[in-house]
Amino acid sequence: MVLVNIFWPTFALVGLVFAVWMTLFVQRFAHMKRTPPTATDFADGDAAMRYFRPVEMPANNLANLFELPVLYFALVPLLLITGSIDGLQVLLAWAFVLLRVGHSIIHIGPKKVQARFIVYLLSTIVLVAMWVGFFVDMVWQAYAYSHAIVALAPA
Repeated sequence: MVLVNIFWPTFALVGLVFAVWMTLFVQRFAHMKRTPPTATDFADGDAAMRYFRPVEMPANNLANLFELPVLYFALVPLLLITGSIDGLQVLLAWAFVLLRVGHSIIHIGPKKVQARFIVYLLSTIVLVAMWVGFFVDMVWQAYAYSHAIVALAPA
């Protein structure tokens, strides 16, 4: 397996983060143009949240992309430096990213809570599977290493 194959779903996830940020920017800018803010709209954090409530979903989704996906972004370099990338990990990475894309679309678009939760749950299961696979690989490598050291030790 070519190690760089894990980069493609990672680039896609980064692209999703930027796309959600751009959506947030465009929606907030349009909201400010339609409803010009006053000084009291930004008097404190609560006032600003109330002002932006009509366009809050992209902001909430952007925050979501820095919660669970952080574990994905942490796993990718670990997979790279340990050489633990295989076809299954790449397939799971793509599944995770595509589910996160679906989550973002539902969160920002139709706002169907049950559908969004199912996609979120599936993406979590996929990410857990990636971490479990990595853990099993590390246990196996530690086992193989310890047996190789014992085999090399003088009798």
